[in-house]
Amino acid sequence: MNAVQPIPHASSAIDAPRGGLPAPRDGLRDLLTRLWPTVIAYSVILAAAILITKLSGATDYVGPDNDDGMRLVEVRDFLAGQGWFDLMQYRLGLDGGTLMHWSRLIDLPIASLIWFFGLFAPRETAEALALAVWPVSLILPAMLAMAVAGRRIGGVAAMHISLGLTSLAIYTGNRFAPGAIDHHNVQLALVATMIAMLLDPERRAWSYAVAGIAAAVAIAIGAETTPFVAAVCLTIALLWAWEGENFAAAAKAFGLALAIAISILFFATVPPRLYSTVTCDNLSLGYYSLAAIGGGLLLFSAVFASRLRRPLRFAALAVVGAGVLGSAIVIAPQCLSDPLAGLDPMLVELWLRNVSEAQSIFALGRTDLFSIGGFYAAGLFGIAVCIFRVVQRDRVQIHLVLLFLLMTSWAIALVQVRGSTFSNLISILPLALLIIDVRRISNGDSENVAAAFVYIVTVLASAPAAWAVGGGFVSLQMQNAAQKKAAEPAKKISCTSQAALAPLAGLPAGLVSAPSEMGVPILRFTANRVLSAPYHRNQGGMLTELHIGMAEPQEAEAFLKGTGVTVLAFCPSDLQTREITKLKPDGLYAELGKSNIPPYLEPLPKAADVGVQFFRYRPATN
Repeated sequence: MNAVQPIPHASSAIDAPRGGLPAPRDGLRDLLTRLWPTVIAYSVILAAAILITKLSGATDYVGPDNDDGMRLVEVRDFLAGQGWFDLMQYRLGLDGGTLMHWSRLIDLPIASLIWFFGLFAPRETAEALALAVWPVSLILPAMLAMAVAGRRIGGVAAMHISLGLTSLAIYTGNRFAPGAIDHHNVQLALVATMIAMLLDPERRAWSYAVAGIAAAVAIAIGAETTPFVAAVCLTIALLWAWEGENFAAAAKAFGLALAIAISILFFATVPPRLYSTVTCDNLSLGYYSLAAIGGGLLLFSAVFASRLRRPLRFAALAVVGAGVLGSAIVIAPQCLSDPLAGLDPMLVELWLRNVSEAQSIFALGRTDLFSIGGFYAAGLFGIAVCIFRVVQRDRVQIHLVLLFLLMTSWAIALVQVRGSTFSNLISILPLALLIIDVRRISNGDSENVAAAFVYIVTVLASAPAAWAVGGGFVSLQMQNAAQKKAAEPAKKISCTSQAALAPLAGLPAGLVSAPSEMGVPILRFTANRVLSAPYHRNQGGMLTELHIGMAEPQEAEAFLKGTGVTVLAFCPSDLQTREITKLKPDGLYAELGKSNIPPYLEPLPKAADVGVQFFRYRPATN
């Protein structure tokens, strides 16, 4: 297997002398060959472009995703004095609240920014400033990691191409936009960091120690990246088994850093009362033990087996793998399957299958066929390029590493489309190398129109945004005028805006039964509790709200009374509400849609331009 080496003379596309004169070694041109000045320049320009374009049309300082609003609710509770280890959302679900699966590692910097800005600004302004600064500040580490990765495999030219494609991906996405305070932007930066460290051509121990720390932090922040982290661990283990002593320092650094970092994070973020609990959607005993055992066994193997012959090293690796797998079977067997496998079938049918980011490629093909290219094409293109390079014996190890990590992320994306964000990011690196080679061919024959065309197509095919635009254009062209008219949505009347929720402000805080999509805004804008919000740990509350909507009015009152509901929200335009109405035409939601209001519900005043009708629950008197 070839060593990881940058492309010889890869920077020639940028550093090549013009007109026979030597390339200048100072000034702006020299700065653009150096890592930090280049990364800072790209990051500042990108951050400015995002702030200017995104904020100019913004109507809210919180991102559009429910998770952004829920994160703000969690941070507010933290700032109000809720404990570091207390991750309960007491206003969500049935009596007692819902234990959230998120990490204080994300809450802390956001809370710190809000506290800082609150020293000289009102609370809402402080929140708006913090929510703009936090996601944009993550652009720099993400860009730095991609620049390091590009430079390590392809020199200055690959660094610039990686930065350009990453800038386009960040700008056209929403993960780093103001208000995006969910943990996905941090995970993207951590994934990029792990990849960059694995591509160190000199196998320096510090690179792999950084990779181990990044892997531990990724696990601690959220379970979405655990398959990718497992792929990183397996990649490093295989590299050690193949190369032996030459890779020993790197393997030892990674194993030790992973074991130590995951231990620190476990005891720093997991409540002591939950030390023995195994959950599969966040850092718990399950993921902690597997990461610590795996890192420790890799360290042990690298210390004592690196000088053995290759077959014996692979045998040692097989023992390590058996140990990790055996530990998983004993400690956390449930984590070897889908973490959402235990979700109630009713929630799968009425909620999960309608969550856009949780859809598979097959579901996407049925609902939005022409969007598939934007999610999957660049990743597939990158996989094809990696396979071609390996077959051609061209920088084999670089492309094998990228192929394995890219295929892992792409396979995850096939199951849940949100994984495509990671596969699209990883695909930038092999495609950057391809662009360099195609550009070299095109520049070698400036009159060759075909070569120039191939270069342009290669660049466009490397950008998911180009596939998304192309898919949208094709979709529009395939619609006739009648279809276009039918597809034009009516003006949407909000059920979740602050104005729509205004009737709740005049009532004493109570328990609101509302569709799950309304749950987070109610928590954010009011002091009420809510039965339902779109989080899988709140199965009891979500199911209760569904049963209230499906039950016949008389039976529905029993649910309202039994759970202590004080206000019911009816939003006819809500997708889940519409499905319930179709499923149970004699249920409470269906009757409310026909304006048949049972005597125990008192309509509250509502403005004409809002889509939700609130009802005060008044128990029937016998």
